[in-house]
Formats: sequence, structure tokens, C-alpha cells
Amino acid sequence: MKMFGSVGDFFALDIGTTAVRVLQLSKTNGGWNLEKYASVPVDMRIAGSDSVDDQRKLSEVIATAVGQSGIKTKNVVLGAPSTRTFATAIELADMPPAELASTIKYQAEQYIPMSLDEAKVDWAVLGKSPKDPTKNEVLLASIANSFSEQRLDLIESLGLNVVAIEPDSIAVCRALLPAGSTGGRVVLDFGDVTADLVVALGDSPRLIRSIPTGLRSLVKAAAQNLNIQEQQATQFIVKFGLVPDKLEGQILRSLESTMTQFVSEVVKSIKFFQTKYPDVPVAEILLSGYAASIPGFDAYISQKVGLPTKLATPWQYVRVPQSDQAALQGIASQFAVAVGLAQKGDI
Repeated sequence: MKMFGSVGDFFALDIGTTAVRVLQLSKTNGGWNLEKYASVPVDMRIAGSDSVDDQRKLSEVIATAVGQSGIKTKNVVLGAPSTRTFATAIELADMPPAELASTIKYQAEQYIPMSLDEAKVDWAVLGKSPKDPTKNEVLLASIANSFSEQRLDLIESLGLNVVAIEPDSIAVCRALLPAGSTGGRVVLDFGDVTADLVVALGDSPRLIRSIPTGLRSLVKAAAQNLNIQEQQATQFIVKFGLVPDKLEGQILRSLESTMTQFVSEVVKSIKFFQTKYPDVPVAEILLSGYAASIPGFDAYISQKVGLPTKLATPWQYVRVPQSDQAALQGIASQFAVAVGLAQKGDI
């Protein structure tokens, strides 16, 4: 199994908390073409369960998604959720690749939060350290054997071949960062249960975090504070969001405490990055996921954090056939992980 590397013909598989998404792209000059895709809902309890029965149900959903998409290749690049992976940028002395591999093998345990016997570890050289030209910055990533082996068994039971596993946060960066990106940028993918936050330097991640706040956190806060059912809370959030003059500001006030804590974590991450890279300004925040479905989310983050904030599209490099544009319109922002995985090549 490779967490980083070069792969051939394949499709991307994103097993999310509420949907399974598959996607296949073809490379063109200067971009990509959308070939096949599908998104199939999955029960949140099944997606996060390790029970044999729920794993069987999840495999059925994956098979349905692949079948609906019309994808024929058996090769898969699989996304790994941030809650199951660990990734960090470290500095090591400049050395030949063989020596680097040996060094990381003996030093990785001091960086990753688990025993090397219990994890698969991979790395990629990001480039020279901006603080010390005698050192390289290396992206180090790990995933627990227990999770990766379970996922491999699940996917292979469907007759598919996993050629690579990649953390969702890295895939999101590939999809959302602008071409030729320089300086610092925050990529914030707001999901169902968590938000993946990445602060990138140029086109490479330097700080990767998972913040335990997502759409479900907002729904629960609104339901409790407004004394309404969660289904109605979801409708209110999607319709009125964080806009202060909607519904007399009731929705915004019901979410204020949760959003304040969330913004605090975002600000803390940016300050940490700026402490490590004091000469690198953070230019903007790029939003994806449910942030695109919540009115006023971008303006709220921009005001509270003090940085330009905009909704990013994972389809910026992908040509989408006109026949697919209408069907994708409502769910396009949910494909950041899948698009990033499908664009995977050499890092």
C-alpha cells in the first residue's frame, strides 16, 4: 500500500460520513475531464461502524456507487478521513533519498502518535526549509494498521484493487489550491462531523488539523437553543445560515457559541503557522464542503478571523460535461476529497 506515489488508471473513492462518492477523471492539456461519477447516501451510523454487519452494508453502498457511475477500472485511490490519520510537516537535514528513508524509519515514532508496529507511515519531501536552507521540510503521514487493513479487506472483497491511500486533507488541498499558489493559504473543508483545516505554503500543506465541529454540531446547537427538531434546524441553517438579518437573527444567535469556539480554533491554527513562518503572510481562507451550503458562512469567517474568505470550487481544473452540470450543482462542493484523489499523481 502506498500513501503517496504514482498510480496509473484508477478512480477515486471517498467514503464520507453521509455519502459514498466515486469519481474518475481523464487528463487533458492544462486540466482534467470528468469521465464518471456517483454519489450514494449512506447512514452515518454505518459509515462510522466497525461491526461486521455494518461493514457489509457499507460494501453494498460502495458497490452501488461504482455500478451507478459506470466505472470499469478496478484500481482505486482511497481517501482516509482525518480522524483516522495523522500528518505533519517536519524538518530534517538535507540528505540523499536512501538516507532519508532510513532516517525517517528510525525517527518517525517521535512524530506520530502511535507505535510504528501499529501504523503504516509514508512521507514526501516538500522542499527546502524557508528558515534553514541546509534542511528539507518533509510531510510525514501515518494511518493505523487496524483501520487501513479493515478498509483494504472491505474494498478488495468487492473485487477492487487499492493502489494508494491518501489522507483526505491532502486530497482537498490538491483540489482547492489555485495553480501556482504562493504564500500562505488556509483550506477549510467543513464536513458533517469535523472540519479539515490545512494551512498551505505555496501548493504544499504545512499544518494539518481536524477540528471537531461540522454541520451536525450546528444542527444540534440550533435544535437545542431554539427548542426545535433537528430536521427543522437543518432546514433553517441551510436557508438562513449565519446571515444576521434573517429570521431576526435567531439562527445566528443560536449558533454563536459553537461558531465562536470554531473560529477560535481556526485563529489558533493560523497563529501557530505564522509563528513557524513569520515572513509568510496568510493571504486568504478557501472554504469547501457544507460551508458552500450555509448562507453567510464565508462573510462570518472573514469578519471574525480578519482574512479574505471565499468559497472555493474543487472543479476549478475539471471540465464538466454540460449534461452533468445540472445534476452536480447541488452537491458539487461535497466532491473536494474525491476530485483531489482523482487528480493524484506524483507528489
